[in-house]
Amino acid sequence: MKRASLLVVQGAEQGTRFDVADAPVFMGRGVSNEVRLHDTEVSRVHASIQIKDGVFSLTDRNSSNGTFVNGKPVTTHTLIDGDQIQLGRTVLLFSDVNQGSRTGLAAERIQLLQRHDPADRSSIISRVGQDAPLPPVVPSVEDDSQTLSNLAVLYRITEEVARPTVSMDQLLQRILDLTIESIGADRGCVLLTDPQTGEITPQAISEHRGHDTGARMPVSRTIVDYVFKTNQGVRTADAQHDSRFDGGRSIVQAGIREAMCVPMQGRHELMGVIYVDITTPADRLLSTGKVAGFREDQLRMLVAIGRQAALAVENYRYQQAIVKAERLAAMGQTIATISHHIKNILQGIRGGSYLIDMGLNDHNEDLVRKGWHVVEKNQTRIYNLVMDMLTFSKERQPAHERANLNETVADVVELMQSRADECAVDLQYRPNPNLAVCIFDSEGIHRAVLNIVTNAIDAVEGAESPIVLIETGHQTDTDMIWVAVSDNGPGIPENQVSKIFQVFESTKGARGTGLGLAVSQKILREHGGEITVESRPGEGSRFMLAWPRIEDEGQTIA
Repeated sequence: MKRASLLVVQGAEQGTRFDVADAPVFMGRGVSNEVRLHDTEVSRVHASIQIKDGVFSLTDRNSSNGTFVNGKPVTTHTLIDGDQIQLGRTVLLFSDVNQGSRTGLAAERIQLLQRHDPADRSSIISRVGQDAPLPPVVPSVEDDSQTLSNLAVLYRITEEVARPTVSMDQLLQRILDLTIESIGADRGCVLLTDPQTGEITPQAISEHRGHDTGARMPVSRTIVDYVFKTNQGVRTADAQHDSRFDGGRSIVQAGIREAMCVPMQGRHELMGVIYVDITTPADRLLSTGKVAGFREDQLRMLVAIGRQAALAVENYRYQQAIVKAERLAAMGQTIATISHHIKNILQGIRGGSYLIDMGLNDHNEDLVRKGWHVVEKNQTRIYNLVMDMLTFSKERQPAHERANLNETVADVVELMQSRADECAVDLQYRPNPNLAVCIFDSEGIHRAVLNIVTNAIDAVEGAESPIVLIETGHQTDTDMIWVAVSDNGPGIPENQVSKIFQVFESTKGARGTGLGLAVSQKILREHGGEITVESRPGEGSRFMLAWPRIEDEGQTIA
């Protein structure tokens, strides 16, 4: 079974990956789509991908704003590994899992001829250094046209380097395919040096359409070693090249093969080589007497492409190293922060256990109840911490169901009433009586509202006449349903408002984990909505949770 994936590289779901299998996959804003995008410029059912005869095909479903592949509008399009699909403001990278890793294929299809191998008849006929310029513009119309063509090729290579990619194999394959097409080679390959072992390993292979013979591509190890040693690009031909017009039997059997090999010179080290070849069949050689070989300007062009490819590999490795370092740093920060909060919770449990122990020893039931209240309170904190971590750490699709928003929020109010009474906070609830039943993830919205209400009660605790007001409503002009949580607490400083939704950012000191608001924002964005904040120091805060109303399973009213 062929499989592929879509990686969101731009948009609200950036970083989310969707699997594409044999069944048709629909993409759009509606909840029934396998690939649901929270993008107001995306139609309810925008486009679909289906497989036929082993090929993935993209079809636009009469969308309002059109479907684009690699920047061009399409109605139907055959997808290949690395294509960028744009729907509205969202860009998805298509990856064919069956094509995604070509390293193993390259190793099977490339025959690296060892030194002094009788099959290696390569002979260097020209050399070009790294500093060799592209052919200059001269008055000749033909040369001028060739120079412009060379610049156009380099521009396209640069665009390929800048495009998002999920693997280095994919990146090199795109560059190599374009190189083969532009230079007119029959086939080519990329050999990279393993940064750990120093071994030269095949990384990518490509053949020009019409030249796919299925045979292994011979690569001269002697020539590759020479390029590594001298850092020069070379043009080679078979050893019999000098006597190719003598009508000898070897020519009739093999024809003439020419190759070019250029270094992939990065900023600080030689990353590998690009090797391309071309063959003049024996029958054509004998009938025309001409060899379809490479030119000097093509060697110079390939040297420039090698440089670009090396920078692409270098940048990819740097990016991977940075991502790895950031993951380790994030992991360390997470462990340190969570450990701190767990330590505080455990101290609370130990304090409650101590009171229970004292009460049991003294047969003091009031003391036992007091201690158990402390333990129970910290158990709730542990539960909330674990649930926030689970919610934030994994990608999820909202579990949509028909529900009454007023009842969902009323459950939150009922749950938090005892906490509000304990803190002497006036918890008020004003539901909109005209709010109709609609479809949303009631469990997710319950958790998002609970986090906001908890923060509001903590914010006004100890204030004079503390009030927390919870409201529900429907914004008719945008067809958004909303929940608002207002308080008359100290407010949020202006320089802190932009940070409160960041992970581990908390204004509650040791009492907060810095996860609650981040989790709530994540839940709202999964619904295609957002949490906005209005706050002024000394005047309180108002948090607005709003998302598009969904009337039924197949329709988003927006």
